[in-house]
Amino acid sequence: MLAEYFPVLIFLAVAAGMGLVLLLAGGILGPRNPSSEKLSPYECGFEAFEDSRMKFDVRFYLVAILFIIFDLEIAFLFPWAVVLDQIGVTGLIAMGVFLLILVIGFIYEWKKGALEWE
Repeated sequence: MLAEYFPVLIFLAVAAGMGLVLLLAGGILGPRNPSSEKLSPYECGFEAFEDSRMKFDVRFYLVAILFIIFDLEIAFLFPWAVVLDQIGVTGLIAMGVFLLILVIGFIYEWKKGALEWE
């Protein structure tokens, strides 16, 4: 029975070996010319700052909320569409309420101006 898993073991060994070889080749052959700009911290679309209480644009959060809205919508719509014939009208109404809540969130984002970058 263990002989049946031998090809899988060979595949994992070759994959791990190739990954290791490619990482080492990139580390050895890759260019090394760090500059102060490359080494500086960069986070969330704006330069790092000293004061943690400094105000910044709330649109970063609004874009994240917008991503979550559409991500959740797709994550729940596909399985719902697959079993729609089994769950009937109750499932249709529940998904309608869910989509209505997501549309309200999208309208909120739109009114706050998260979709308009200067």
